[in-house]
Amino acid sequence: MNDKNPIQVSEKLFKAIELLAEKGALSLTEISNYLDLNKSTVHRILNSLIFMNYVKQEEKTLKYGLSFKLCNLASKFLAHNDMISIIHPYLIDLANKTNETVHLVERYDTMAIYIDKVETSKNSIRLYSTIGKSIPLYCSGVGKAILAEKTKEELLEIWNKSEINKITDKTITSFNEFEIKIKEAQENGYACDIEENEIGVHCVGIYIDVPNKEYAISISAPKERLDENMIKIYGKYLLEIKEKLEKELS
Repeated sequence: MNDKNPIQVSEKLFKAIELLAEKGALSLTEISNYLDLNKSTVHRILNSLIFMNYVKQEEKTLKYGLSFKLCNLASKFLAHNDMISIIHPYLIDLANKTNETVHLVERYDTMAIYIDKVETSKNSIRLYSTIGKSIPLYCSGVGKAILAEKTKEELLEIWNKSEINKITDKTITSFNEFEIKIKEAQENGYACDIEENEIGVHCVGIYIDVPNKEYAISISAPKERLDENMIKIYGKYLLEIKEKLEKELS
């Protein structure tokens, strides 16, 4: 397989968009340095993106930042996902019941993508998760919930394809330890993330059985509120929702 982008210009355009999405507004020099491109090339890229209304230049600082056009595109894209509209009321009920943040993710290769999120004003904390952001399967509650449905051979294949990083000091980077956690998820019906992605944050997730797609729902909270006892309680809540949802979707 040839990993080289056949259209080099488009690659540069999207790298500029991804950079601005990650870093926020930047100067021409900063963008040039990050992308390792000369200023004249970057200037042409930015002018093209400005022409298409994906980028705007701030009048005072002259820095370049993304417009809201990408947000509009993302909203239109998500509107075509019927599963979000079906599951969203369940997320609201779960968030109200627990007063914690609830997520819906969809699997994409070795990652899970956040496609819906419900927060409550009570007990709300700022989490890493945002709609459209990805999280590795191997070290997330939602990811392990999805992977608990796989055979050992499939697990090993996904593990070998994944970019295994020590995101926090709690992140599991050994396949043997990972397999133990998957077995626990299979026994419990739900999977956990104990500070593997964010220090101080625990997560419990369940897999939703949908034809041709792989979804999972999770509850995330500070470790003080989502201790071992509450994980069991919230795990039961999730399993109840799983049963209701799968009946509705069958």
